[in-house]
Formats: sequence, structure tokens, C-alpha cells
Amino acid sequence: MRRHPADCAASARTPMALVQAVLQAYAQRGLAPAGALAKAQIPPSDAQDATRRITALQFERLCQAAMQELDDEAPGWFSRRLPWGSYGMLARASIGAPSLGVALARWCRHHGLLTQDVTLTLTTQGDEAAVTIAEHRPLGALREFALLSLLRNLHGLACWLADSQLPLREAGFPFPAPPHADVYERLFPGPVCFGTAQAGLRFDAHALALPLRRDATALDQMLRRALPILVWPYRRDRLLSRRVRQLMRQPGTTHTAETLAGALALSPRSLHRQLRAEGTSLQQLKDEVRQARATELLLRTRQPIGRVARAAGFQNDKSFIRAFKGWTGLTPQALRERGG
Repeated sequence: MRRHPADCAASARTPMALVQAVLQAYAQRGLAPAGALAKAQIPPSDAQDATRRITALQFERLCQAAMQELDDEAPGWFSRRLPWGSYGMLARASIGAPSLGVALARWCRHHGLLTQDVTLTLTTQGDEAAVTIAEHRPLGALREFALLSLLRNLHGLACWLADSQLPLREAGFPFPAPPHADVYERLFPGPVCFGTAQAGLRFDAHALALPLRRDATALDQMLRRALPILVWPYRRDRLLSRRVRQLMRQPGTTHTAETLAGALALSPRSLHRQLRAEGTSLQQLKDEVRQARATELLLRTRQPIGRVARAAGFQNDKSFIRAFKGWTGLTPQALRERGG
């Protein structure tokens, strides 16, 4: 397979159909895209070949150039341009919110100040939240790119604000699955459905209670290079399993699925589902934390076995010894005598 000059270490997965959507925005203005293609290191001949793909970095550079050259952060999507900085303005209006839910509500409400061609609405029903897009005029040839980008941008910003990957119950799109449907599965962390009544995202309502972990200074830094939010899935640097371990390790605490879920702004069902997606379970994490705590006490202190058992969360010595032998193949006393 031919390698593109930009970001050769990355695989080319972004479909050329998205590149062609950007080029369509140039055509609508009667402008030539040669400069933007050159900045993204995309040969014009490649741009006409629907079977080719480019890297996410190339697409980021193409969008950056196009949005600045066209002075339109929604290149060709709407009946009026969204001048450079429009979405940054929405982000600034949301950054001071007390929770992710308030931030998303502000984003959706203020988006109506930018365009009346679409309306973004945040709703909740039971334990589920949803952001939907109502279309008030035909979006034409750029409809797919517009709806995909609007939802990807909103989800990427939500993940960035909470500094956490936000799993989705569904990402829905009101058109048939395109030939490049696989890219949707990479951009949206959850089931993707086509042919839905409206474009939208469905996710656990508990996520709306998450606090924002970014401030105005972080926002200024992010806005200097905001496009990765659109073209890259959010980096999972705060895996749920890691956060569960941290909560379980807090001294003097005994957690259940309900208390852990509450601390993480999830439902117990979502907690179990997301841990399964990470290849683990609540019981497995509990055992890991208990084993680590017990081993540390056995090797670094001379505390009686009974006290070690209670410190590791066991009610009695017998259940602790049985569990410890299952984990390590040794009794607690044997481990202590061996010195690890």
C-alpha cells in the first residue's frame, strides 16, 4: 500500500469521501482547494479516488486550512458562514458550568445563535440522556459531513471537558450506512446505527453530573489546536478501571457497586458494562486491591493475620486465608515466611 508523506507512522483510515466533502465547500464558493490539499500533503489526483484513505493528521490539516481560508468553521454546511472562532466562543460560554450537563445544555442552546439551519437539543429520560439534531433546511451534499462533524465535535468536547472517555449507548444517523461506515465505529465509542429518525447521541444520564476538569487556561491552550477533538477519538487516559481502583484504595472506605457508581456519576449497570468493555470486572478489581493491600501488610509489617484480614476488607480470618490462597497459591503465613 502506498504511504502518504504526512504522519507515515499512522495508518491511513480516514475515507476520501470526507476529503471530497471539504472540497465541495470550496466548489460552492468558486475557490480552488490546491493550497489546502498541499498543506495536508494530499495529491489532487488522490482526492478524486474514493477508494483511497488518508491519515487523521492529514485530515486535521486539511480542515484547519479550509476553515481558515473559507473563514467558515462549518465549511459549506449551513446557509451562512460560521466565522473562524465561532465554536471557540461556544466553548468559552460553557467552560464555567458547574457540571457537564449544564455545559452541554449551554452548548446546544448557544449553537442556535450561530445558525438556525439545525437545532441541537439535550434531553433526559430516566437514566438516559440524548443530544439530537433537528434539521430545518436541506443540508444537501454536505449533510453527512455536517451531521457527523456536529456530533463528533460535541462528543469530543464533552470528553475533553470531563477529561474522561464517555461511552455511548448509541450514535444514530438519519441516512443509510455509507461505504466507509467503519470510520464511525472508530469515532464513536458505542453502537452506531444508520437510518434513524434524527442524528443524535444517547448516553448514561449520570454522566451529566460529572464536574468539569478543565479551566479557562486549559481552554485557551486547547483552542490553539482544537481540531483533534473532531478527527481523533478522545485518548482514554482516565480508564474507568483505574478510577475504580483509586476509589477502592482510599483508606477507611468500603465500597459497593452502588457507592462506586455514585462516586463516578454512573448507574451500577453502566459501571459493570463499561468495566466489561475494558476487559475486567468489579470483583476482579476488588480482588486485585485486596490482594495488593494484604501482601503489603504481610511483608512490611508484623500485624497479626486477623488484623491484615480486616484491613483487606474481610470479615474473618478463614475467608481471608481461603481467598488469599486462591490468589497466590500460598497461605498468608506462608507468604510472610517466604518474604514474598
